[in-house]
Amino acid sequence: MIDETSQQLTAFTQRYCQRWQQEHQSPPFNDQLIGVDSPCLLATYENGITWQPQPFTLPKNLDAVSKGVELIVQPSVVAFYTTQFAAEMPATFDGRSLTLLQAWNSEDFTLLQQNLVGHLVMKRRLKHSPTLFIATTDDDSTIIAVDNLNGNVILETLGKKQFEVLAPSLNQFLEDLHPER
Repeated sequence: MIDETSQQLTAFTQRYCQRWQQEHQSPPFNDQLIGVDSPCLLATYENGITWQPQPFTLPKNLDAVSKGVELIVQPSVVAFYTTQFAAEMPATFDGRSLTLLQAWNSEDFTLLQQNLVGHLVMKRRLKHSPTLFIATTDDDSTIIAVDNLNGNVILETLGKKQFEVLAPSLNQFLEDLHPER
């Protein structure tokens, strides 16, 4: 499952980069990461940076999350966050706009793990099933997450038990994801 998730994420990222290249004749551009170092950084401009994904060079685990909340993290989520360094990528799934989250550099990966722990602690306090976020949506009250118990990808309403299953697995979700610009 780990290899499949890595392959699907890599395939989506390639589709994203190819679409950007076709539409803009340049590598992907980001206006939020000016001055933030990363192995992905290609060039810095006055109004943003260009980037390309790079292989993940840290240990391929989410041990800080597992230890922080005493939970075995879904292998697909481990693969999702430890395949590559990349910028966030806008996408659509079944007509829904979202932003796929990724770690930009090693510091961002540390912060990401801290945020996952915080999310899981909140879920535990609310007596909700554990989920691990993988994307944001235009609505601040909803996220795209992986249910840690069964691996389903869900649209989750924060702070509530409300959710909608989007895909039976992270692999399927990534396969059906469409890049946006």
